[in-house]
Amino acid sequence: MTCAACVSHVSDALLSVDGVEDVAVNLATEKATLSLGESNRQSDSPVDLGILSDALKDAGYGVGTRKVTLGIDGMTCAACVSHVENALTGVQGVESASVNLATERATVEYVQGVTGIADLRHAVEDSGYSATALVGDEMDEDSAHRRLGLLKVKFAFSLASAAVIMVLMAMPTAHTLLPFRMEFVLLALATPVQLWAGLGFYTSAWSAARHFTSNMNTLIAVGTSVAYVFSVAVTLFGESSFFDGRDVDTYFDTSTAIIGIVLLGRFMEARAKRRASNAIQALMGLQPKTARIIRDDQHVDVSIDDIVVGDRIIVRPGERVPVDGVVESGTSSVDESMLTGESAPVSKHPGDDVYGATVNGRGGLVFTATRVGRDTMLSSIVRLVEEAQGSKAPIQRLADLISAYSCLPL
Repeated sequence: MTCAACVSHVSDALLSVDGVEDVAVNLATEKATLSLGESNRQSDSPVDLGILSDALKDAGYGVGTRKVTLGIDGMTCAACVSHVENALTGVQGVESASVNLATERATVEYVQGVTGIADLRHAVEDSGYSATALVGDEMDEDSAHRRLGLLKVKFAFSLASAAVIMVLMAMPTAHTLLPFRMEFVLLALATPVQLWAGLGFYTSAWSAARHFTSNMNTLIAVGTSVAYVFSVAVTLFGESSFFDGRDVDTYFDTSTAIIGIVLLGRFMEARAKRRASNAIQALMGLQPKTARIIRDDQHVDVSIDDIVVGDRIIVRPGERVPVDGVVESGTSSVDESMLTGESAPVSKHPGDDVYGATVNGRGGLVFTATRVGRDTMLSSIVRLVEEAQGSKAPIQRLADLISAYSCLPL
């Protein structure tokens, strides 16, 4: 998605699916929140992900996925590979899974929000194996950084080319210094901008056209292509009888400047999205990665993804509380400023509630987990922040509707 028209198209596509009553699409986080009917909410599988994905593809978009690599222990043969792959692909929201016996790793592509790392690990464990390692967050960060860097190079190259073209066009005597016509120099400068820097506009416009719709990229692709193609014709055939010998100007400066300015806007937008995403990730990063729980009268360190409701968890002095729960034993004070903004620690005694990502004081606590995963207070805050980013006032919805129609090519 690149503009308000895309938001409108995605909303209409998702609303066309049976069982979906309302849709809130967030352009900044590139997420869509669906509200379902009462009968759909009560079922185990309210709306099939494949139907939603097909609806988005028909509208020229797709479901965003995340790719992670899990370390798998216990595989010994090709049959083990098949068992693990079948277990992973059987998880709702998993697009693909590939298991390598030699490296003992499984690469999984899944829809974030529909399933999570804990679900993948439990699926592997249910099949008789174990998932011990996790790689993926660094790759996602590197990939986003590379995309942002490429966008920066493209807009800088486009604007630099546009500036050079404008300077050459403003110098009427510059052509006397060249053994050939000035238009060929302008053509050489504008062509990489049009075909390389502007390639994303063409691919997006073509994808929308295949589904009989349009977006902001359609306007950019059509407008710059007309200016570029006309200028190429003038460059190659300007002295022919086609133009009746008239002196016709080129518009290479227009096409390159438009592409450069739009790419600059896309770069600023992508950087703002990344900062918003990093802020949410930083909030989620407050939650510890592991927790010490009591199982079979033994203290065991486990991943936070493996905690289930009812686990008894030990929090030592100075540690962060891993999940929400109720204090069973111990007395301490907990810094809850990340929730309330109040710097004074809150005393905790048996029977009091504790919340994930808050910081324990000098005392030790043992508590029973009551909310884990996406049900914790921290996850709820993150979800509310994302929903607030995607919420719109009525006047903004009207503006988006007008923008969607304005993207239709004349």
